[in-house]
Amino acid sequence: MSSALDRLKNLTAKISSYEVARKENMAALEKLYHDLGVDEKVPDFVELFDFKAMNLAGISLSDDALGKPHEGKYVQIIAITYDKDAKVRNKNSSLGYYGRAEKVDASRRDAIVSFVLRWRFEKSFRTLEHYHTLLQRF
Repeated sequence: MSSALDRLKNLTAKISSYEVARKENMAALEKLYHDLGVDEKVPDFVELFDFKAMNLAGISLSDDALGKPHEGKYVQIIAITYDKDAKVRNKNSSLGYYGRAEKVDASRRDAIVSFVLRWRFEKSFRTLEHYHTLLQRF
């Protein structure tokens, strides 16, 4: 009996830590949204999550080179929309252009990488909630 109770306690602690992390993430994401000027392209913060995906040009997002600038490339935050009825289904939109990667200040690069990762973190929660809601219909 205590084993089941221990598992329940561990699960509850994990869920509550995810919710705290999610709340902190959203606050930091909204600050970066303003600091990086993304609010000029997407005036309503909530609309950021209408994009299907978000990517980054000019700076690595891979585990082994996270935040490393790509020499000779330009830094842009790229949002991707998907329209199944359009002739060209995927559309890329630049949410921010920051110049040549090697000339962007390291703290600015870190903020840009953080913005994209924080957006993906929140988007994954929203996707999880979407599928959870769909499964409840069965």
